[in-house]
Amino acid sequence: MECEFPTINEDLDSIREIFESVKTIAVVGLSPNPAKDSHKVAAYLQSVGYKIVPIYPKEDEILGEKVYRSLAEVPFAIDMIDIFRKPAAIPPIVDAAIERGDVKVVWLQKGIVNNEAAQKAKEAGMQVVQNRCTMVDHRMLFG
Repeated sequence: MECEFPTINEDLDSIREIFESVKTIAVVGLSPNPAKDSHKVAAYLQSVGYKIVPIYPKEDEILGEKVYRSLAEVPFAIDMIDIFRKPAAIPPIVDAAIERGDVKVVWLQKGIVNNEAAQKAKEAGMQVVQNRCTMVDHRMLFG
């Protein structure tokens, strides 16, 4: 599996604005296992005031929030999706975000890059961050 270099990415000023404007973050691939990065990052985001929406194939509740199987199932607005999935899994997630029409930001976690999906999200009017960690960036900007 070849690792792409992110050709589409927001700068730090835009990332600061993202954190200041979003309220609801769907975490795609949020593991119920507290040892996993997705769980630690989501718990951190929750602790600093964001509403976390777990998207995971099983479990009923993670971090005290109802778990949804897909973005399409979430019955309220989502500002940002924070994705913890392999690069090959990104295109259908971006398609689902575009279909919703309310997602403003697509964030691919550290180590995850899919320029084709990022381009599609950009063209649909979304901001895109790739290969960065929401927790690390939030701490650095607001810590």
